[in-house]
Amino acid sequence: MQSANLVVVGQVNGAFGVKGWLKISSFTRPPDKITDYAPWQLRNSGRSIEVEVVGSRRQGKGIVVQLAGVDDRDAAQLLRGMEIVVSRDKLPEPEDGHYYWNDLEGLLVRTLAGEELGRVEQMLSAGAADVMVIEGKRRLLLPFILQDTVIEVDLESGCIVVNWSSDA
Repeated sequence: MQSANLVVVGQVNGAFGVKGWLKISSFTRPPDKITDYAPWQLRNSGRSIEVEVVGSRRQGKGIVVQLAGVDDRDAAQLLRGMEIVVSRDKLPEPEDGHYYWNDLEGLLVRTLAGEELGRVEQMLSAGAADVMVIEGKRRLLLPFILQDTVIEVDLESGCIVVNWSSDA
């Protein structure tokens, strides 16, 4: 889980070319908006480093970036798999009915009948809809579809109410 003041906005997928450029996955919409949120921290379980983006461009369906001090393919490959993290205060406030995933992670999930299903462990992108991974008595995967599966999100009380049966 991530700190409340840090948000994962992408991931380094590997090297691009021989001059240190990186292929990245962007979790922002639109994807190339990721470079607007600086500075970046790259982190994995063992380390965190602050980096400066000095170049970026669309490449096919993806984005490639160049970081200060990363000048060759070997240095770029060492960053593969790292998360791209920014301070929450660098991001715009979400529109009504939209949420940053890190705001949802950790929230308690209850059914309309008041039964606790567990807490949102993580969110996943599954194409047609985002999915909540809920850890409770058993692990559940519920689609995050507002006004259908998800009836209410109350960030202040830390609860999500869902139209779901624990028998499902």
